[in-house]
Amino acid sequence: MNALFRRRLEMAVRVRDFVRAHKMDGVGDAEALTRLEEVITRAQALVAQQLAGVMVARSATAQRAEIRRVLEAKLLRYLEAAGAIAAHGNVELAVEFRFPRNVSHQAFLTTARRMLEKATAVKDQLVKEGMAASLLDDLTTALAEFESTLEASRTGRREHVGASADLEAVSAEIIERVRLLDGLVRYRLGDNAELMGAWSSARNVLGPFRSKLPPAGEGPNAVKPAA
Repeated sequence: MNALFRRRLEMAVRVRDFVRAHKMDGVGDAEALTRLEEVITRAQALVAQQLAGVMVARSATAQRAEIRRVLEAKLLRYLEAAGAIAAHGNVELAVEFRFPRNVSHQAFLTTARRMLEKATAVKDQLVKEGMAASLLDDLTTALAEFESTLEASRTGRREHVGASADLEAVSAEIIERVRLLDGLVRYRLGDNAELMGAWSSARNVLGPFRSKLPPAGEGPNAVKPAA
């Protein structure tokens, strides 16, 4: 959620609260408020969806980094060493048990699965050379978990991008609804200067604020009376 949309949503909530507090019973007045409330509810749901997408993607990224670390530092390194021994005199087989470093996650997954497939085909030979039989099961599990983090990242990004696109439309609708209610409030309460001052503050996109200027006669540039 960007800063402009956040301010617009906060404004919409302030406008809603103002109209609720100063109930107006003209024909169509309640309907105008109801429509704004519906937009706010939709906006809040989209914000939640957007944040959830970000959290899913971040969590998947952290999990993937740890799983890849274990794969590279332990499981694939072990398989690579076992494969090198089993491939003595077989150059073609030796190539099958080398995994690349510093490649994309998808390329890493593809290569690791190919190594696993080849290792499964010659498992008896690898075990005979001293490889733990459980290695391939552990590798299968780790690669499945690694792949699931890739899908989680894609899902998280889709949720985030989809919500962000919808928020643009909702942001525009907020402005339209507030403009309608501005006309309504001015029509019903325009003669009350105090309420109109409060209304102006409520519909300010920047939100209610207090001036930071010092009182008249104070501050570094104030003119001091002669002694």
